[in-house]
Amino acid sequence: MRCLVTGATGYVGGRLIPWLLAAGHEVRAMARDPEALRDMDWVDDVDVVAADLTDPDSLAPAFDGIDVAYYLVHSMGSATNFGSTEAESARNTATAAQRANVRRLVYLGGLHPRTGELSEHLESRTAVGDTLIDSGIETMILQAGVVIGAGSASFEMIRLLATALPVLPVPTWTRHLVQPIAIDDVLHYLLGAATADLPRSRSWDIGGPNVLRYQDMLGDFAEEAGLPRRRFIPVPFVTPALSARGIAFLTPMSADLIRPLVESLRHDAIMKDRDVDTVISPPPHGLTTYRGSVRRALRDPAADAESDAAALQGTDPSWAHHGRG
Repeated sequence: MRCLVTGATGYVGGRLIPWLLAAGHEVRAMARDPEALRDMDWVDDVDVVAADLTDPDSLAPAFDGIDVAYYLVHSMGSATNFGSTEAESARNTATAAQRANVRRLVYLGGLHPRTGELSEHLESRTAVGDTLIDSGIETMILQAGVVIGAGSASFEMIRLLATALPVLPVPTWTRHLVQPIAIDDVLHYLLGAATADLPRSRSWDIGGPNVLRYQDMLGDFAEEAGLPRRRFIPVPFVTPALSARGIAFLTPMSADLIRPLVESLRHDAIMKDRDVDTVISPPPHGLTTYRGSVRRALRDPAADAESDAAALQGTDPSWAHHGRG
């Protein structure tokens, strides 16, 4: 199977490519700047192509001859209107895939409730999925919540917050339910999406075995990291925007990156069903628990003989390395 991975320089894309190669797929890695892929361990085993989803004229060589295209880009963290950028990128992807006769599109979106007003981040991700389905190309959308693994923005926010202060102020949004998923389990589903027998184009929820409140995730992380027990002080009437500024003050992550993450936590982020099991079987080892995924993310990669998707990698953002020995 010939697979195109957009967002090859990103957290998920860069970790998915070795899984695709190990499964025997041919991989084309797409990046705006191919030089950014120079230090990837797998770079010599893939076809690297320079293209930008916001530049439709650059996409034909990237999509040519592709069977399955993975849409793994997002504009979160940009100070500009990432919603409009993502909408443009999705439209250009659909057009390029149609012209190249791509057989299947695979998109990693976000868990969200069926009803109610969504955050700008989740609204944008939902709209991208709708655009890809409307292309008429067979499309599989996998919807995940908080992804746990070293280098993941969601995980690093948990780590940095839990280690910043022994007493943490907790706004009301930390009481919403979250269903985190280990990065290895995300990659399992993404790999399976290339060959799964789909009844039709639609979205499927994916998540780990635990449903927790965000506050509990902070406390559980602290215990797994061997930190003293954290205390939490409720602080009502603190908006997500104000929370984002406070987190940016406490951590090296930018407010532009934190804001959409926090705003998405205004809703419960839990699976509505386990329909995904009807098209992709669960991992052979079973889904990883939240605490188990935290332990894997905290392991020293130098102590492991084999590459580990949950471990911090040198190509991960500088803020992901902050505070580590």
